[in-house]
Amino acid sequence: LSSCGSRKTVQKGKLMDFTSTVIIPLLFGSLGIFALFRLLQWVRMRAYLQEAVVVITGATSGLGKECAKAFHAAGSKVVLCGRDSEKLKELVQELCAVKNHRKNTHKPHTVVFDLSDTKTVVNAAEEILKALGHVDILINNAGISFRGTIVDTGLDVDKKVMETNYFGPIALTKALLPSMIKRRQGHIVAISSVQGKISIPFRSAYAASKHATQAFFDCLRAEVEQYDIEVTVVSPGYIQTNLSLNAVTADGSRYGVMDKTTAQGQTAAEVAQVVLNAVGQKKKEVLVAGLTPCLAVYLRNLCPRLFFTLMASRAKKERKAKGS
Repeated sequence: LSSCGSRKTVQKGKLMDFTSTVIIPLLFGSLGIFALFRLLQWVRMRAYLQEAVVVITGATSGLGKECAKAFHAAGSKVVLCGRDSEKLKELVQELCAVKNHRKNTHKPHTVVFDLSDTKTVVNAAEEILKALGHVDILINNAGISFRGTIVDTGLDVDKKVMETNYFGPIALTKALLPSMIKRRQGHIVAISSVQGKISIPFRSAYAASKHATQAFFDCLRAEVEQYDIEVTVVSPGYIQTNLSLNAVTADGSRYGVMDKTTAQGQTAAEVAQVVLNAVGQKKKEVLVAGLTPCLAVYLRNLCPRLFFTLMASRAKKERKAKGS
């Protein structure tokens, strides 16, 4: 019995020696390597964003405004684009008034134009290039949402949503792309949506525009890789913005309702930080959503019949809730 006990004591001692001499140093070494990797990643991201000319559409509110704050704080030369010149001026004053932006002494530049009017987009691009010389990062953020049934929606409403969410961004992208190709440098970001991957009832025009956006920028990514140009598609879920309030309805009028899902979504500041990190790390695609939307994306691909059944059930519940 004593020899058996002594054997166990020896084995326990050897195990403790192995743990203290091998496992613990290995664990701390791994943590150190990970910390060093994250530090290098942060340094590289900071260098990538510092002094970069960043064009942001839809910059006066919501996610666009928070992106403007995030990139300005990172030291970028931000170009704020929107339809309302007064709101753009207010944002410039707000950014310049922030005292802790020691990294950035650049006053933001503003360009006023309506993205849904594609004829003005080329002029806007020329104005940006004339003022800044080049564009390093383009963030296609501006957009409009939609609420309504397909059967009641006029084609002019579908076109309006597509002009803002699809044709506007690709027009601006195409206008700036040649200068990026010439420099063999640039980064194009598309703020899409989870609805660019799955469609839900009563969002047809919006989902269609985001599906088109996803497809276009996926094609663009493949085509411009040879010129060392990056393309990032960010697909958020629900964000706490005025997107649902400003959504158009089947007859083209303003929806004017803050959806519960929107009110409970992520904050625009949180998503803007994800966008900043995605750009800094040159990610190809980022899905920024909760568990349920992410599962829905995979379900649509892996088990489409079940997905279609769930969407039909959702449509039925929404119709019942609205008494239609």
